[in-house]
Amino acid sequence: MIYLCERLQIDYPIIQGGMGNISNAQLTAAVSEAGGLGTIGCGTMTPSEVETIILETKKRTRKNFAVNIAINVSPYTEELINLVVKHSISVVSLSAGNPTPYIPRLHEQGVTVIALVASVRHARKAEAAGADIVVAEGFEAAGINSNLELTTFALIPQIVEAVNIPVVAAGGIGDGKGLAAALMLGAKGVQIGTRLIATIEAPFHEAYKNNLVRASDTETILIGRSVGRLRRVLKNPYAVKLDELEKLGLTLQQYGEMTSEKQHVKGAIEGDMDNGFINSGQIAGLIENIPTVNELLDGMMEEAGNQMDMKRKEFSGLQNKKRN
Repeated sequence: MIYLCERLQIDYPIIQGGMGNISNAQLTAAVSEAGGLGTIGCGTMTPSEVETIILETKKRTRKNFAVNIAINVSPYTEELINLVVKHSISVVSLSAGNPTPYIPRLHEQGVTVIALVASVRHARKAEAAGADIVVAEGFEAAGINSNLELTTFALIPQIVEAVNIPVVAAGGIGDGKGLAAALMLGAKGVQIGTRLIATIEAPFHEAYKNNLVRASDTETILIGRSVGRLRRVLKNPYAVKLDELEKLGLTLQQYGEMTSEKQHVKGAIEGDMDNGFINSGQIAGLIENIPTVNELLDGMMEEAGNQMDMKRKEFSGLQNKKRN
């Protein structure tokens, strides 16, 4: 945990997940200012759009932040690599594709490379390619998801055993208890996304935030299984319609059009729940308020520490009782 914080130049072992085309300087900077690693997700944005967010983020914070490039999602991967080098971004996370071709160049520039993985095999390949850190994301996570459908609780300890580089846990984590659990499973930190949506600084539509606060444990829905493009979203009229159309035989092209970044923006930014979707992980059922990012991260760290202290005392008590 300490090594991860030192490597990423952060105070808390908490990383913001990439949020694609709804990424923004305001939330990224707030996460970094609160002690975590803020992240700009490039999604399908043009290099010019991403550059604008980078420059705005640098105005808002002097602390470290990352840029996430979804390799097979963005049509501008090469240009985005050039962009992060141009602006001396010190941490880059690579997802949705093979990071191998890009790692050597990033290392030449002194960039720490994080690779997002969803299986032991992918983690080993990422380590062999030179990744410095892997984020292992379980099936509980929001947005584009792995077709392997491995849960965080099962995935993390297996990847920890399989690689020698730091492992960060993602998927279904949004409070101190989740942070403590991830650390006990061998992770060095966590990556969170959905929980950060419901914060004061997050410039998303109030309908999105309020739906997360009201959500129950069964409020997320998986779409895209029939076309091999899994995505976890929060139930709303548009998601229900998508689910129904998929059962009727939605084609991959139709699915792609209906789950484009444009439709995500409609739901998340414009609050149009009839014509746009909103990503959400299964952690939604635990979201009960809308704090500041600083309150959230401080609270997570305090709760994790208290939780581990309490369980340590309980464990010691059981051992002593057995001995006596």
